[in-house]
Amino acid sequence: MTASEKSTDRPLRADAERNKQRLIAAAQEVYAERGVEVTLDDIARHAGVGIGTAYRRFADHAELIDAAFESEVRQMIALAEAALTHQDPWEGVVQLLLTTGEHVARNRGLREVLVNRRLGRDRVAAAREQLTPAVNAVFTRAQQAGHLRDDLEVTDFPFIQMMIGATAEHSRDVAPELWRRYLTVLLDGLRPARNSPTPLAHRALDPQEFDQTMV
Repeated sequence: MTASEKSTDRPLRADAERNKQRLIAAAQEVYAERGVEVTLDDIARHAGVGIGTAYRRFADHAELIDAAFESEVRQMIALAEAALTHQDPWEGVVQLLLTTGEHVARNRGLREVLVNRRLGRDRVAAAREQLTPAVNAVFTRAQQAGHLRDDLEVTDFPFIQMMIGATAEHSRDVAPELWRRYLTVLLDGLRPARNSPTPLAHRALDPQEFDQTMV
């Protein structure tokens, strides 16, 4: 066990814990606005603490990302699980994409963490891995009921989030809710046509290919 690991096992003094929480809160604000391509110096400045304090509380940037985003990713899991309880399978899909869309539309950092496996450490990675089966359950239930096109795969979900996020980011100063317009268009495309759905122009990526595209 390293010295830094040992230090994280000991309870922090009250002032040290306050500084840690200030750094996490500052990181969440900065990441939401600017994404994760910022430095610990940026976070410390926003929190109003010295850079030395930041490095005493977090060994590196990845550790701070873990602390800042674990709860955000777990909220996405909770939204997927809530969508699965909707009585109507199709409305569950709508609820999933709408509620998660609201989260990614206002949080640039969350969009980046959801699709990039290099960001964060064990806690964010574990939460990210739990999100996939939760989303897959919502999709599968709607497909089995005949309400969602059969060729939609769970690996399509992060790209849908990226589409929503990109629209929100580009339009936020003019029409911050514009992404909802295009989500409606997207949802119409996810429902099977009366006869058969239009074939997708490209097959879904398998998990390995998906990981490679996110590097």
